[in-house]
Amino acid sequence: MKSTRQDDIIRIISSKKIETQEELAGELRALGYTVTQATVSRDIKELQLIKVAAGERGAYRYAQRPERKETAVNERLIRILNDSLIGVDSAGQMIVVRTLSGSANVAAEAIDTFRWPEILGTIAGDNTIFIVVRNRKDAEKVVSRIREMTFAG
Repeated sequence: MKSTRQDDIIRIISSKKIETQEELAGELRALGYTVTQATVSRDIKELQLIKVAAGERGAYRYAQRPERKETAVNERLIRILNDSLIGVDSAGQMIVVRTLSGSANVAAEAIDTFRWPEILGTIAGDNTIFIVVRNRKDAEKVVSRIREMTFAG
């Protein structure tokens, strides 16, 4: 139960701007968990969550603590994705990412490292990546994120 709840906490803070423990507790309650502020506080401590600037009027939100090594690798993978990306589009729950020939595997690895909760899985060929998401709305979110972080817009 605890690990499932903590997995849900990671999904929640990855997809929503959660500023307070009470907001997080409310989101968990909406998912059917019976939690107190003390439970949420312990989960935050165990998950080593931090507060980061949300970019709006001095607001902060919960986020996972980035590992320095992991952050450097992610930045490099984003550069590789950016350098190899030709285009991205969606059809229903499927996203198609086009890359330079021979680049799809490393670009898919970059996408996989983001651990976006909307993505169910990726399959890479030589120059094409297929991404499956839960629904059309998630497809729009993922396509938008990829375009924002690259020059494919």
